[in-house]
Amino acid sequence: MTSPRLRSDFIARAILRQSAQDGRSAMLLRKGDPDAGSILVLLLERDGSTVVLSQTRTAEGEAAWLRASGETPLTPEETASYIERQTRFDPDLWVLELEAPRIQTSI
Repeated sequence: MTSPRLRSDFIARAILRQSAQDGRSAMLLRKGDPDAGSILVLLLERDGSTVVLSQTRTAEGEAAWLRASGETPLTPEETASYIERQTRFDPDLWVLELEAPRIQTSI
């Protein structure tokens, strides 16, 4: 059975609020559709490299996060290009950036 889906704006605000409570910098880079826009979370390392997480669902219908950028963190240029491609595909996309020192190379 699938779990109920929360509004995208609610999820985005919760992620930003949790990051602030944890003492990490967080920014809303792009505001998408408040009801059903997909969300990308950029985990920003101190050296400027980024890991991109994308919302997904498991086979059981549960909400989950997928490492969309692959195994290697992206450069700032690669990150900008990735976001541009994704927003062309999904104009309702939300993009959040979170400070994440010490990103692991595999999640």
